[in-house]
Amino acid sequence: MARTTIVVLMLLVCFALPALAVGRTSSHDEASGDARPTFRLGLIGLDTSHVTAFTKILNDPANDWSCRVVAGYPGGSPDIPSSANRVEGYTQQLREEFGVEIVESIEELCRKVDGVLLESVDGRPHLAQARPVIAAKKPLFIDKPMAGSLADVIEIFRLAKENNVPCWSSSSLRFGPGVLGMRNNDQIGEVRGCDAFSPCSLEEHHPDLYWYGVHGVEILFTIMGPGCESVQRLQTDGYEFVVGKWKDGRIGTYRGLKSPKQDYGAMVFGSKGIARSGGYEGYGHLVKEIVRFFETGHIPVSAEETIEIFAFMTAADESNAQGGCPVTLASVLEKARKR
Repeated sequence: MARTTIVVLMLLVCFALPALAVGRTSSHDEASGDARPTFRLGLIGLDTSHVTAFTKILNDPANDWSCRVVAGYPGGSPDIPSSANRVEGYTQQLREEFGVEIVESIEELCRKVDGVLLESVDGRPHLAQARPVIAAKKPLFIDKPMAGSLADVIEIFRLAKENNVPCWSSSSLRFGPGVLGMRNNDQIGEVRGCDAFSPCSLEEHHPDLYWYGVHGVEILFTIMGPGCESVQRLQTDGYEFVVGKWKDGRIGTYRGLKSPKQDYGAMVFGSKGIARSGGYEGYGHLVKEIVRFFETGHIPVSAEETIEIFAFMTAADESNAQGGCPVTLASVLEKARKR
C-alpha cells in the first residue's frame, strides 16, 4: 500500500510541474486525453462590448486556443454615460454567460491570471490601471484608445520597457486582411499615398480623434507605415479632415465621418495602381493576434508606431486650435515628454 501511494504521488507531481512552471491552469483535451496549459486572461474595464465579444471568441471551445478569459475587474467611469450605463450589464453577462470571476481590485486580478486585456472604454484611467499590471509582470494588451493623452501613452511604454513587460495597443481595423493586405500588394505596388476614413464621434474628455477617429488613423498608418512629420486639420459639423506629410514626401489623409452615412476604409494610391481597401472585418483577426501575443510574446505593433499614431492625433488637435496651421509631430512629442 505504501509503495502504491508513493508511485501515485510521484505521478501527480510529474504532471503538475509543467503547469506550475508557467503559472497556468491546465485544461483537458478530451479527444487526445492530453493535459495542456491554459493561458489565463483577465479583463480590466467591463464597460465596452469588446469584453463580451472577445470573451465569446476566446472561450469558444471550437477555436481550441490556449487562452481563456477567467477573471474581470469592472472599473467604469461615472462621467462618461457610455461607460457608467453599461458596466453593470456587461459585468453580469460575463459572470452568468461565460463564468468569468468578478474581482474587486486589479491587484487581485493579477494574482489570478497570466496576462491582461485592458479594455476600459475611457482612455484616461489606462495609465493608473496599467501600473499594477506592469508591476505584477503580466503581459498586457491595451484596447483603443491606449490612453487619454500622449504623455500617458509615452509613460505606459516607458514603464513597460523599464520592467521588461510586453505591452502593445491596436484598433481591430489594423488586422483585417482588406486593410493589412494593402501594404504589400502586387496590384498597387509601392504605396505612394492613402486617404483613410472612419466614423468619428467625439467625446469631451478626450482629444478629438482619440475616441473613435483612432480606427481610421490606424488604417492610415497600417497602409502608409510610420514616418509622418506634420499635420494640418480642418473641422466642420459633418467632417474632420487631417492631412499628414510624411518625411519621404508622401501625403496621407484622414477623413472623420460624422454624417449619417459612415463606413471604414481607404483609397490607396500606388506605383502600379489605385484601389479601395477593405473595411471593418470583425474582431476575430485582432483576437488571433492577441492570442499569438500571449502565446509567443511577439508584439505585432511597435511602441514607436503607436506613439506616432497618438502624436498624429494630438498634433491634429493642436492644428485645429491654431486655425488649421501645420503642426509637427516632433513639437507635440517634445511637449508630452516634459510632462
